[in-house]
Amino acid sequence: MIQLLFTLLGAEALVVFALLVKSPLRKLTIMGLDRAKRGRGPVIVQTVAVTVLVVLSSSVYSMVKIMNRSGDPEAGGIATPTDQVLMSRHLLEATLMGYFLFIALLIDRLHHYIKEIRRLRKGMEAAMKQNSVLEEAKNGSLEELKARESKLANLSAKIKQLESDFEARSREVKAAEANAIAMKKQSEGFLLEYDRLLDENQSLRNQLQIIDISLSHSDSKKNM
Repeated sequence: MIQLLFTLLGAEALVVFALLVKSPLRKLTIMGLDRAKRGRGPVIVQTVAVTVLVVLSSSVYSMVKIMNRSGDPEAGGIATPTDQVLMSRHLLEATLMGYFLFIALLIDRLHHYIKEIRRLRKGMEAAMKQNSVLEEAKNGSLEELKARESKLANLSAKIKQLESDFEARSREVKAAEANAIAMKKQSEGFLLEYDRLLDENQSLRNQLQIIDISLSHSDSKKNM
């Protein structure tokens, strides 16, 4: 019994060492504990713990019984060598079983806390990645917004330039229309003047014809 308890305590000490020291062995130990807590593993562990607790209670009861027998005045009040050996044996067994139960509880809590720390670490890493993605998206949106603002500024400048060009062209068109109207009026005046000159020319021709006719009549009368 004592040899078995020493073996179990040694195994528990190795498990605690593997859990406390960061090494590849820790991962294997955690995987083994995870499998032990699945299926019928918890029932077996509880059964072993209850059995050890019952044996521990029996050892404590035996020690109390031996102490009471040693303190009994009717028995002489002196512990016999057998009682001393049994007392020492029960005390050692009870101590070893108490350490066994305590270290088993310690292993369970270490396993739970390590898994909890890993879960929290993964959550923090995921949150940090999400924050970095959000920061990158925010920076990208800011850069995109700045690019759009610069494009809008360029477009507004082009629109203003086009508006100024349109106004200049409009002024040129209005000036050309005014020149065309003036030239049209001037051409109408020229046409009127041309018609008047034609009329005068025709009247002069008529007068010349009349003069020629009168001259020819006078010459014919003289010949007669």
